[in-house]
Amino acid sequence: MKKTDKIFIAGHKGMVGSAFLKILKLKGYSKLFFKEKKKLDLRDQKKVDQYIKKLKPNIVIICSAKVGGIYANYAYPYDFINDNLLIQANLINSSFKNKIKKVLFLGSSCIYPKNAKQPMSEEMLLGGYLEKTNEQYAISKLAGIKQCEGLMRQHGKKNYVDFRTIIPPNLFGDNDNYHQKNSHVIASLIRKIKTAKINKKKSITLWGDGTPKREFMYVEDLVINSIKILKISKKNYWKNFDYSNSHLNIGSGYEISIINLAKMICKIVNYFPIIKFNKKMPNGVKRKIMSSYKIKKILKSYKQYNKKIFYNKLEKIINNYN
Repeated sequence: MKKTDKIFIAGHKGMVGSAFLKILKLKGYSKLFFKEKKKLDLRDQKKVDQYIKKLKPNIVIICSAKVGGIYANYAYPYDFINDNLLIQANLINSSFKNKIKKVLFLGSSCIYPKNAKQPMSEEMLLGGYLEKTNEQYAISKLAGIKQCEGLMRQHGKKNYVDFRTIIPPNLFGDNDNYHQKNSHVIASLIRKIKTAKINKKKSITLWGDGTPKREFMYVEDLVINSIKILKISKKNYWKNFDYSNSHLNIGSGYEISIINLAKMICKIVNYFPIIKFNKKMPNGVKRKIMSSYKIKKILKSYKQYNKKIFYNKLEKIINNYN
């Protein structure tokens, strides 16, 4: 990965894509390319083929995806599987056909079985049933992982075939989606608690019972580590994998329950409403933390979180929220 490489960021307006754009610019990468959704519908294979063929980037980073929290996944299952299958398949196919030398595909920790042993290692993939609340999204991401894996198994010896897949945990950061119903858990809680403070509400209600634990990572930390991964040569990277489990967990190593997360946000916001729970609504999986054994082996400088680090990063995001 060179500073002169042409890099196409698919999904540049989302939380992850915008973070890639920001960090790559700061690091001196000047040939960064992206397209507005209205100008390039990534669900259209013909248009994607035309764009990739014309641009001929050295690197494609696939951040584009239809994402959302537990409500959005529950309410729009067809949209989540259909749109994501089309977007990622089109980008992966076009990159392969046009001999793009390096592709990075972003998966999701929801790909692992709902009852997987914790922490979840890469080898646990497809070892059990998925969590029903986001099954369609998880299946689409599994398809992308296996598509990249299949390419490497069948064509990996070719110089121009290098499709790498990373698995982040729950992410938070600038440009997150704070939609009332479709947001992820941290964005949803920030909005709910700040709105309660503005309106002087004495209580807030959360889904489930508050006991599930989640692993969280600040999006810029994901991007910084992803860039380090892209910089590793093909030979040195792939010696760590076989082509049956070629995805890589990138976790923070820090998990917190939903109730304790809500209390932490209340502390940062300096507002303490009564926290109620609607136990008729789903919890999602009980616990979801990934093993970082492999990435620690690959990136010797890899650092994980503790409570203080997580709190400071969360406070920064909350202070930036309008």
